[in-house]
Amino acid sequence: MLIAIIVIVVLLVVLALIVIGLNNSMIGARNRVDESWSGIDVQLKRRHDLVPNLVETVKGYATHEREVFEKVTSARAEATKAHTPAEAAQKEGNLTQALTDLRAVAENYPDLRATENFQKLQNELTEIEDEIQASRRIYNSNVQSFNTKIQVFPNSIIANNRGFTPREFFEIENAADREPVQVSFQ
Repeated sequence: MLIAIIVIVVLLVVLALIVIGLNNSMIGARNRVDESWSGIDVQLKRRHDLVPNLVETVKGYATHEREVFEKVTSARAEATKAHTPAEAAQKEGNLTQALTDLRAVAENYPDLRATENFQKLQNELTEIEDEIQASRRIYNSNVQSFNTKIQVFPNSIIANNRGFTPREFFEIENAADREPVQVSFQ
């Protein structure tokens, strides 16, 4: 009888340790997702801070392109208000499209493209875009790992009881990225 009680107690302790270990691993995965989202957030804020400087630089050369400037400014303002990855993705996609239009305006002004200030801002924007993509890949990898961790058995039992829910991936929708590249040999 005493041996049966000891065996039951040992099994309960082992089970408790397994549950604690699984719970802690899910907390760690969730924290990695949160930390990687903060990396994206930092890069998006850098991008949002750079946009007004870029707009002002181009504005001096292309004063009659008011609609493009307003579109970029409006898209930037909306992007800064995003709270979830899905909302940020949609609003950042709009900002990316507006910046593409701004770059197109800049292409019409050779003197602007030659200025050191514009070149510097353009290079910074390109660097930030690369950092956003790198941060997005890290975040999405952590989300995929976390989501898998909370959905597999027996983790799913603990995850459901402890309120762990799947996280959203961060995908910036940009229609221009999905269209074929036009090549012209003129």
